Amino acid sequence: MQNCIPNNWVEILLEWFHKNKRSLPWRIDRTPYKVWISEIMLQQTRVTAVVSYYQRFIAQFPTVEFLAAASLEDVYKLWEGLGYYSRAKNLYLAAHTIVEKYHGVFPDTPTEILQLPGIGDYTTGAIMSIAFNKPFPAIDGNVLRLMSRLTNDFTDVKTTQFTRKVKESLQKIYPIKQARDFTEALMEFGSLVCVPVQPNCGECPLKEQCAGYLSGNQNVLPIKKTKAKSVVVKMSVAIIECCEKV
Repeated sequence: MQNCIPNNWVEILLEWFHKNKRSLPWRIDRTPYKVWISEIMLQQTRVTAVVSYYQRFIAQFPTVEFLAAASLEDVYKLWEGLGYYSRAKNLYLAAHTIVEKYHGVFPDTPTEILQLPGIGDYTTGAIMSIAFNKPFPAIDGNVLRLMSRLTNDFTDVKTTQFTRKVKESLQKIYPIKQARDFTEALMEFGSLVCVPVQPNCGECPLKEQCAGYLSGNQNVLPIKKTKAKSVVVKMSVAIIECCEKV
């Protein structure tokens, strides 16, 4: 990252998390299966909307074997209202892979997890750190925003360059014995304090470590360059049929 952050920011963030973390159902039992279900549901969906869906889903499919034994229609039925139904289908397909290839035991290596349908780098990091307590960053928008402000970094956060830079920076400082808490703390802090618009700097325990705040750039960062506007082209199209040919 562009600027050095005092080493104690990790301890400060963890202390904040232990005092302020929300009580969420997927934090009660951090098994790989339940972490996986919650992380897929939380993709592009608000936490408050996910809670009831997660509880109903786990009640009906408490293990990966139950999920694999269900019909896709049953899975879709429980998913109604969450949107992005490809997530539900990929859960179902991945459940079959876990049961058939891994005998119902969730794989515990990044390479194997990445090969499951619907799982990318972020979800792999979340499962590895939250479920297995391994030092693997899970980089989402909350984390990118927080790190952009902490380091006063004006790199476009939508670029792979910035994501890679954040990942490499976090890997060097991950607390080995508190990996799951650190991953969740980063997400929670970005969701509750270091929010996208008008961050709550007044109540932020990291403001004295935050280069963005100390430079007065907290409301400017993170940088997100807008895409060029699409050009609308009007045209006419005709389909000609002749002698049963198109």
